Amino acid sequence: RSTTVLVEEPPQLPPPPPPRDHLVWSLFTTLYGNFCCLGLLAFVFSVKSRDRKVLGDYSGALSYASTAKWLNITALVINILIVVITITIVALAAGGVLSRMNH
Repeated sequence: RSTTVLVEEPPQLPPPPPPRDHLVWSLFTTLYGNFCCLGLLAFVFSVKSRDRKVLGDYSGALSYASTAKWLNITALVINILIVVITITIVALAAGGVLSRMNH
């Protein structure tokens, strides 16, 4: 007489999705808004994040991706401020020129 023992394995969770490396965002920041080389630094960290992701080191990839994300955000905010300040200065200068022409 034989007995069979059924061992039930716990269900395996699917692996977590790989972290985003923000490579495209960093590329555009490098090309169009590279204030103080922040875009280039973001691009370097994005490439490092992608390399870590390929190697399977998700914690390292997440760390590099987070750094790239914050560099991109900082460059974007600085670029928006530069555009707003430039538009304001041009508008004030044009207003001053127009007011002098009317007098």
